[in-house]
Amino acid sequence: MTLRPNLAGRISLAIYKGATALITPILPWHLQRRQNSGKEHPKRWREKLGHARQPRPEGQLIWINAVGLGEVMALRGLIAALHAARPELYFLVTSSTLASAETFEKNLPPRTLHQFLPLDAPLYNRRFLDHWLPDLALWSEQDIWPGLVTQTARRRIPQALINLRMEPTSFRRKRVARVLFRALYQKFDLISAQEAQSAAAVAALSQRQDIQIAGSLKPHCPPLTYISAAQQAFLEQIGKRPIWLAASCHAADEEIALQVQRQIVAQGGSHLLILAPRFPDRREEILAKLSGMRHAQRSQDEAPDPQTQVYLADTFSDMGLWYACSAHALIGGSFCAVEGHNPWEALQLGCAVMHGPRVANFAADYAALNAAHAATQTPRPEDLHAALQAPTARGLAGFERLQTDYQAKLYDLTRQLLDRVRP
Repeated sequence: MTLRPNLAGRISLAIYKGATALITPILPWHLQRRQNSGKEHPKRWREKLGHARQPRPEGQLIWINAVGLGEVMALRGLIAALHAARPELYFLVTSSTLASAETFEKNLPPRTLHQFLPLDAPLYNRRFLDHWLPDLALWSEQDIWPGLVTQTARRRIPQALINLRMEPTSFRRKRVARVLFRALYQKFDLISAQEAQSAAAVAALSQRQDIQIAGSLKPHCPPLTYISAAQQAFLEQIGKRPIWLAASCHAADEEIALQVQRQIVAQGGSHLLILAPRFPDRREEILAKLSGMRHAQRSQDEAPDPQTQVYLADTFSDMGLWYACSAHALIGGSFCAVEGHNPWEALQLGCAVMHGPRVANFAADYAALNAAHAATQTPRPEDLHAALQAPTARGLAGFERLQTDYQAKLYDLTRQLLDRVRP
């Protein structure tokens, strides 16, 4: 006997709800264990049980969820656009990771609050929705909580899935539970994907024909906060020298960057390389690679000077400063299985972008940037060396041309979302 799709979807959601209700009693214990090991915020972990630490503001509230640091920071441009169109709106942003909360709270958009997303159990979802009573719910990228999506829909709160990005591996996993996801995707008033592949994937899962393509939100993000005085002080310390950056770098990125920097030094060049690792706790591993090079380390408050060849920027939340100080940036994760990091912040701060051959995480972004000559692929050390000698003006001009098209897409998405806010 074959169940009708709607009935099968309701049954799968009911099974999911029952399973999460059964494990609810052990979830506080689970969070406390994580908190004791430093994996949860020491004072805010109860937010994941649906408890709010702040009152709901009076007026219409848009709730936006994203999971990790990159996804959350990408929301700031959208929030700025929504605020510009409707200044009276308030925004609640939820996320799941410690890094996302700490960095986002240092860069809060106007009229915006942050809370951790509750665990997806019926009790916590009710507690969360009873307090915040959002007038529109936005889920960003690909992670959605089935229980919370369902409860939100039952309260007739409009929902949209925006900035959707679905990689082939994620599509294959979701296809195994396609009955569940088909039922969930039907609950969204609007679904907007970053590019055609993701749109096709969610269309296949949802059996919807109205999936939109609006591009990525990342081009619209304002840079992370940095202090201009810190930029001036840093430039005064090192003197008038060319500066380039290996941003959010991993081991493979560092290997090629250091190979090129050693070549520059051997040829008598005065360039300073700033190494900003994705994970600063790798500092000991990186320091071992700097043997024979004059270097300074930010976490030790070591000031660079005109003779410093490599500056290890092993702290969090300073990337905006390093982009602002640098003429060129090699975006990390593009020489290994990480498959690339976000190139947009560098361009927004006037820093020319270079990258390796592996950029699947941002394939559509890099394809557009390369087509507009706003980024340069540098798969070999000699390519990277040549790109460092090139002027930055061409790439930044290409970026400005791209911005016009992206702004038009953001304006259209903003208008559609505002039309769905409950009166």
